[in-house]
Amino acid sequence: MFTRSASRLPWLAPAEPIAEVSPVPTLLPGVVGFYFSFRVAIVLVTVRLFLQDAQTGVAAGLLCNYLLLVVVGFFSLGPAVCSLRSMLRGPVWWVLAFLAFSGVSLLWSSTASLAAAAAFWCAMAADVAIVMLLGRNSSADETGQVLMQGFIWGTCAFAAMAWLLPAQSDLRLGDEELLGPNQIGYSCAFACFLAQYLMTRRSRLWGLPAAFLAITLLRSLSKTTIVAFIAAEAFVLLRDRSIKRTKKLLLLGLALVILFAFQGLIASYYTIYTNAGSQAETLTGRLGIWAYFVTEAVQQPWIGHGFHSVWKVVPPFGPFEARHAHNELLQQFYAYGAAGIILMAGLYTTVFLQIRRLRRGPAKTFFQGLLIFVLVRGLADTEPFDLSLPLWFVCLITPVLIQWAAQPHERPSALATTRPMPVVPLAEEPLP
Repeated sequence: MFTRSASRLPWLAPAEPIAEVSPVPTLLPGVVGFYFSFRVAIVLVTVRLFLQDAQTGVAAGLLCNYLLLVVVGFFSLGPAVCSLRSMLRGPVWWVLAFLAFSGVSLLWSSTASLAAAAAFWCAMAADVAIVMLLGRNSSADETGQVLMQGFIWGTCAFAAMAWLLPAQSDLRLGDEELLGPNQIGYSCAFACFLAQYLMTRRSRLWGLPAAFLAITLLRSLSKTTIVAFIAAEAFVLLRDRSIKRTKKLLLLGLALVILFAFQGLIASYYTIYTNAGSQAETLTGRLGIWAYFVTEAVQQPWIGHGFHSVWKVVPPFGPFEARHAHNELLQQFYAYGAAGIILMAGLYTTVFLQIRRLRRGPAKTFFQGLLIFVLVRGLADTEPFDLSLPLWFVCLITPVLIQWAAQPHERPSALATTRPMPVVPLAEEPLP
């Protein structure tokens, strides 16, 4: 499906091969993107469809991760368009520092299973390695767009599965044990942003997937993600001058119609929510979780409790078992102490500064909106191991942002051109 889309869209046409270089197959970044998204549903599929236990599903997901690394590594052998050394710029250094520190933290981690923690860390590191190897033998812009296509289709696939599942006891999408509504909501929101990015490249094809993902996000009733999504989209609509006023009003009207269609469900969920007392899903419950993590974090304020030190370690909050602190800053402080806060702040700051260097236009507005989304979401939700802005995604967009910032002669609308972006070699810098 990815090669067909690429052939129809001129800016996704494969870059002309450079002499003595074997480009990575166009399909491979799409497969990687599909896996990055769909893996959240692998355990669900393994248990509900193949009637295996959850551990088998986790092992299957990790195995796919490692196999993809091997395949991508095989195709990246030989001369390269862009050396790995030249890719170590700005935010990528912070990604590697985060990976290194989290890996070293396994030495003192209070994890329930050191073997499992090491496997999860290797998978997170493999994600970064896969993206960097993909960018080694092809244009960063081309690779990024095809990978985003795969991510969008993968999210659409498991979002369709989520619609087929019986509603949970609180009426939200997902599975009570294997797939939470917050996972569904975050993946749909992130994929919706990627679809919007492709639409800024004059590709209206992605309007339908974006609409489906936005509706699924609303149906998931993932409160934090919905609020973050609305804040980011409001920023984009207000700042993006390439969108006509009539189109903005049309989008606003459609959003209100969809909201009106879901008003009965939202009202029923609100009734359940207000009668939930101090359960973890409520604000009172979240305050209790945050208080516990703050109390534990200050006991090891410099290096934290280590990687994968929450699941099966932190006591349950009633029937709820936390996988993370439900706040990104607090999660990094608990896991890695003050060092974690420095690493997270450094990474987000360098990404922001890289985006700020872009000329005003749809692409700059998009990335600013995406950064708003992950920061707002991080106030009440986060990821167990990764950041809300995935490490692999930072490595994916950094070369593209650097290339765009290196073309000051381009018009503000040039980032939405239908022509493929020329490959701008990244100057190699001495290693620090």
